[in-house]
Amino acid sequence: MAVEGGMKCVKYLVFIFNFLFWICGCALIGLGIFLLVQMHNPQVFKNASTFGPPIVIIAVGVVIFFISFFGCCGAAKENYCMVTTFAVLMVLIFLVEIAAAIAGYVYRNQLQQAFTDSITDGLKNYKNSTEVQKGIDDMQRDFKCCGAANSSDWRNYDPFKGTNQVPDSCCKTITKDCGKNATAIYTEGCVSTIENLLKRNIGIVAGVALGIAFFEILGIVFACCLMKGIRSGYEVM
Repeated sequence: MAVEGGMKCVKYLVFIFNFLFWICGCALIGLGIFLLVQMHNPQVFKNASTFGPPIVIIAVGVVIFFISFFGCCGAAKENYCMVTTFAVLMVLIFLVEIAAAIAGYVYRNQLQQAFTDSITDGLKNYKNSTEVQKGIDDMQRDFKCCGAANSSDWRNYDPFKGTNQVPDSCCKTITKDCGKNATAIYTEGCVSTIENLLKRNIGIVAGVALGIAFFEILGIVFACCLMKGIRSGYEVM
């Protein structure tokens, strides 16, 4: 009876874990969407590398979302194959997340460079495309920045090449031709501004990642215990 009661407890814990894991999946999807919204300018961020991290986060969230449902079904039906598959998938996800974290750290400089190149290309094509122009203007207005590294970048690109003028979207208060007034504009570049914004939210990202890792380990342990109970032939009610 003690073993049966213990396995019954494990079964309920698997349900609770999967509910919490489902919430974690939703949190990851929301976090990935938030990052994509923060980088919503396809005319500016054309380099696929800049969209890689949020897309990976969303993909992992979606996988977790469905696997948590799969785990609940396996526990409810007391199906050894389903619970085993659930445990294996959990281990694979955990390993993929570790690999992604390592890759993100190793290639962080390349990602930063791709991000910088995307904005610089936008400045170069500002005069040639109305879509790019709108994208750059929206970015500078929304993030309160000017240029890539700083506002002086605009001196290198048409239609402001060789002048002290910048687009009106650089202005603290946007009015017609306000970009001619050097005291009325933001001077900090968009690369550092957006990077600082992401860094300020890194604590949230790290907290979510650690929470998910903790629940994943719990899920693997609970699933293995349930597998052992089912395989041993004990009845789990």
